Amino acid sequence: MSSSSNTRNPLGEQNFLLRKPNWENLDRFIPNRAALDLDYAHYMVRGGRKGIENLEAASTPYQKLLTETFNMNRGRIFTFKNKPPTPVEAIPRRLLSPPLHKVKSTKPSRRVPQGPERTLDALGVVDNFYSNLLDWSSSNILAIALGNSVYLWNPSDHSIVELVTIDDEDGPVTSISWALDGQHIAVGLDNSWVQLWDSVSVRLIRTLRGGHHGRVGSLAWNKRILTTGGMDGRIINNDIRVRSHIVGTYKGHEAEICGLKWSPSGQHLASGGNDNVLFIWDRSTASSNSPRQWLQRLEDHTAAVKALAWCPFQENLLASGGGERDRCIKLWNTQTGSCLSSVDTGSQVCGLLWSNYERELLSCHGFSKNELILWKYPSMVRMAELTGHTSRVLFMTQSPDGCTVATAAADETVRTWNVFGIPGVSKPVRKENPLPFAHLYTIR
Repeated sequence: MSSSSNTRNPLGEQNFLLRKPNWENLDRFIPNRAALDLDYAHYMVRGGRKGIENLEAASTPYQKLLTETFNMNRGRIFTFKNKPPTPVEAIPRRLLSPPLHKVKSTKPSRRVPQGPERTLDALGVVDNFYSNLLDWSSSNILAIALGNSVYLWNPSDHSIVELVTIDDEDGPVTSISWALDGQHIAVGLDNSWVQLWDSVSVRLIRTLRGGHHGRVGSLAWNKRILTTGGMDGRIINNDIRVRSHIVGTYKGHEAEICGLKWSPSGQHLASGGNDNVLFIWDRSTASSNSPRQWLQRLEDHTAAVKALAWCPFQENLLASGGGERDRCIKLWNTQTGSCLSSVDTGSQVCGLLWSNYERELLSCHGFSKNELILWKYPSMVRMAELTGHTSRVLFMTQSPDGCTVATAAADETVRTWNVFGIPGVSKPVRKENPLPFAHLYTIR
């Protein structure tokens, strides 16, 4: 067998240049006589055009008869009765040009209400940037600390329960945080203690002492571990199930802890302090003997870092906000420590919340605009500015369905805002791959 007979096309079996029978490969049109109106053409060549221009001047009945017979409104001499066949392409057009992408239908713009849904009186709320006095439980109970007291408000029936009132020598209340079960709540005090309460039976379960020296302004739960941050700059992990509750500490801040947030996975902790520093910690490094416990030490802010929010749909993405001298929201890749974006809001950033349904971020502000701003991620374009509070908006929390936001301000009011959608209609946003091109390395 000759070698030429074994030669194959390097493009495989895509022999699309093979020609078809001649009658299908027509590169020009050759008319046939059967398709021509020769009588009409002969008439026009012999002077019939004159009859078109002036039918009234036809000198003989014969000329007039010809005009009517050949329908002299026709403008062309050679007119074919049938259309030429469509030529067959030697190379299909779909192989020569890239496929056209379908244009995605534009999503209708979502209307964001500009005013609060409900306004409640909150007489006695402490005007303190370093406290955290508002939290919404998974069982849909809103807790707020007013001076020495903690109150529970049920949005379903609008009932109000006084949970506890602290003695003057121990108060005021400086922080509150619901456990994930929606029944137990931690209450941080100005005297450095932390109390654990059962909201159903309205009774004190235990008091955590000896961890801090000064007020406890920040609390964060990670399952059964309660992490506390104090004015002394210490961060402590407390296991509420055991008698000796201190099971780990993080050392790095040199001033009061303003904000604490565990990542959705529970593996990483973000902490912000009055030393203008943002730390990222690993759960396993608590109480490590290593001189460098933290994963990341981020010093880009120029004021106290209180507002912290982990992104629910993109792993290792953290938003942080700075105080009055900084006024910036920064987005971080906590794995690399790089700042992905920074935007000057023009006001003190007191709180941050991500939407569970859209790629959006909500911020609340103090001096000088006292407003809420809704941002589009990742462009960080302002989508809406919500006003209503007349003093700085110090505290912000999210309902368990993720649609409603509650804020408390120094104007002694609590307001609820339907910012993130309507319950039962909004759908959670799809989570992104934690690493770029991660989908290319999966085994099918």
